[in-house]
Amino acid sequence: MPEDAKSANALKGGSSLLGHFAGDLAPVLYRPRKARVANRKLTLAAFVVAVAALAAVVVAGVAVTDAATATDFSIKNLAPSLQHPFGTDWMGRDMLLRTLAGLSTSVLVGLLAAGVSSVIALIMGAVAALGGKKADAVVTWLIDLMMGVPHIVLLILISFALGKGFWGVTIGVAVTHWPSLARVVRAEILQCKQSAFVAAARKLGQRPASIAAKHMMPYVLPQFLVGLILLFPHAILHEAAVTFLGFGLPPEQPAIGVILSESMGYLSAGMWWLAVFPGLALIATVLLFDAAGSNLRKLIDPHSSQE
Repeated sequence: MPEDAKSANALKGGSSLLGHFAGDLAPVLYRPRKARVANRKLTLAAFVVAVAALAAVVVAGVAVTDAATATDFSIKNLAPSLQHPFGTDWMGRDMLLRTLAGLSTSVLVGLLAAGVSSVIALIMGAVAALGGKKADAVVTWLIDLMMGVPHIVLLILISFALGKGFWGVTIGVAVTHWPSLARVVRAEILQCKQSAFVAAARKLGQRPASIAAKHMMPYVLPQFLVGLILLFPHAILHEAAVTFLGFGLPPEQPAIGVILSESMGYLSAGMWWLAVFPGLALIATVLLFDAAGSNLRKLIDPHSSQE
């Protein structure tokens, strides 16, 4: 076969092979955008579902608070069944209702404490980043001091000093959970302060208050919101831990820590459901908060918005 014919056949085969691969690859070029849009919709849906589930837990817990404390000794110590999915305790109280009421109390304590703690973190972070070297040194020292003491120990001391109860444990959680978020806020403000658009705003004659409102707040807000939501599971777990140890909410108030603490004396009698189901419900609630925070970070954080 002449060389020209061989070359023509080779080019024809190569072009057909290239066309075959191009036909396979052509749709792939459009998949990343579709997948990205689908991922954002899925992320938004997951965030909405997590928030709706948490709201449903709080509403249901508040609605059944009275029923959760009702006693009926004729049905005491019943194992889980269709009528009582979480069983009953030694006083005939329905454990599903007690768990819902306890979760709602713990979530409300966590919301209030995390909200106050996030405000403290925002103020401290802003003072450290904008107040000069001395203010930065003082706030950094306070952050290191707070993080150097175990949360649970400091929380027990504050709660006990304030007389325990709802306000004692809430203030204790709020005062002890701001350092990590304050560090994030400080770092974000310092990074924004050194950015080119802030330097341009200064040269254009904008006032510091205008720069903070128009440039720094939108820059810091995504990280602050994510940090706020991720404070909730920590606050709930520490509230439950302090209450479990007897330094938090009183025994007559429904809370997961109270339920778990009371159930310890009945595990040896085979009443495993008194601790297993409330503990699993607490873990599920914490995971819902974690899912809400992670999905919100993917939605509003520019560094992870394309994940």
